[in-house]
Amino acid sequence: MRTGLYPGTFDPITLGHVDIIKRACKLVDRLVIGVAINRDKGPLFTLEERVAMVEAECALLSARTGTEIVVHPFENLLIDCARDVGAGIIIRGLRAVADFEYEFQMVGMNRKLDADITTVFLMAEADRQAIASKLVKEIARLGGEVSHFVPHEVATALKAKFAR
Repeated sequence: MRTGLYPGTFDPITLGHVDIIKRACKLVDRLVIGVAINRDKGPLFTLEERVAMVEAECALLSARTGTEIVVHPFENLLIDCARDVGAGIIIRGLRAVADFEYEFQMVGMNRKLDADITTVFLMAEADRQAIASKLVKEIARLGGEVSHFVPHEVATALKAKFAR
């Protein structure tokens, strides 16, 4: 069984993330969504909230694609997380050239740590490529409409978060 790991903070999960997950389901039998515990980023949503949002979206995708999708919080090195979940593939989403430069460095470092784990880059559909969680949060914070960028439940959660 081919297992892939798609890591991120998912603060919050966006339609760009969902598009990458759909594409990743075509490549693997089991997809682990690694929700990073990154205290340095100061996430808007708690780990529990982020995991719940990702699980809600992935339940629908798993049923549609037949791919087993598991949500797995992690705080260790990405390569160690990949080993922990038995992933031979790390899936990364790319939006722009700036993403590639950072990801290129990460691939090089990860290859030194474990040459048996391959990184695959996927791009979301063109209309989803510019979506970034950071920008979505800023739009929501300023009262803008985010339903074009995130699943319905996430848009509702963002509105509730900023209504406080």
